[in-house]
Amino acid sequence: MDIRPRRSVLYMPGANARALDKARALPADGLILDLEDAVAPEAKAEARQRVVETVRSRPFGHREVVIRVNAIGTPWGIADLEAAISAGPDAILIPKVSRPGDIVSAANILQARQARPQTRLWAMMETPAAILNAGAIAAAATDPGTRLSCLVLGTNDLLKETRARPDGNRFAVVPWLATCVLAARACGLDVLDGVYNDFKDESGFRAECEQGRSLGLDGKTLIHPAQIGPCNDIFSPSKDEIEWSQAVIAAFERPENATKGVITVDGRMVERLHLAMARRTVAITDAIAKLAEAA
Repeated sequence: MDIRPRRSVLYMPGANARALDKARALPADGLILDLEDAVAPEAKAEARQRVVETVRSRPFGHREVVIRVNAIGTPWGIADLEAAISAGPDAILIPKVSRPGDIVSAANILQARQARPQTRLWAMMETPAAILNAGAIAAAATDPGTRLSCLVLGTNDLLKETRARPDGNRFAVVPWLATCVLAARACGLDVLDGVYNDFKDESGFRAECEQGRSLGLDGKTLIHPAQIGPCNDIFSPSKDEIEWSQAVIAAFERPENATKGVITVDGRMVERLHLAMARRTVAITDAIAKLAEAA
């Protein structure tokens, strides 16, 4: 089972050399080096060059490195995408995705520019059209040539575009999250929650992480290093989950249960679908442990 933890993925402004340098020691699972929202128009060319040079030097160790480019239709989009391809990150995050063709267009450019095979595409789900077309966008991943591997919620943009109220329980946001989770899972993709803006409010942040995990999200995008620790904790399997998963796997591995579809474990009925869930829990736990060892 090939699994890469994406519990905590931190946005880093591409124009900030100090921030990029600091990112080398942060315990985030992934880093998004941003050329879009975090960079003023007059600084975009300089930020592009800095990010490309940084990614080419491979200073981030085990962390997954993603470059968020400007949308292809903007004055910076094509130059950003071509520069990102030349840098060879783990993934390129495409903003303002609204339909499958947005991913296909980006993938065609990657193919034409002979991008390294390992570079994937991530899609920002931050427009009303993206949510309405979530299933079709995710289904683009059924063609390996699109390289699509992850959906990223842009909740701030969605709140702005829909005029929904940003209340604490995210009443308006939850349906968008759930829609993207279903679309992602139907097509074998990961899906990440949007950011929590008040980085000094740890209790509110933890509550939002718990909500996201309950909905089935793989992790959360972050805006401040202080959010990494709580995020990693909440999106990691708990001790009880790990022990239960190990017990389920061990029970199905007994010779007398090898061909059974349903068995009993500690007084609970367990089916083979629970075995699949248990194997994923153990696999993600092992992958997290490897990340910790590599830090």
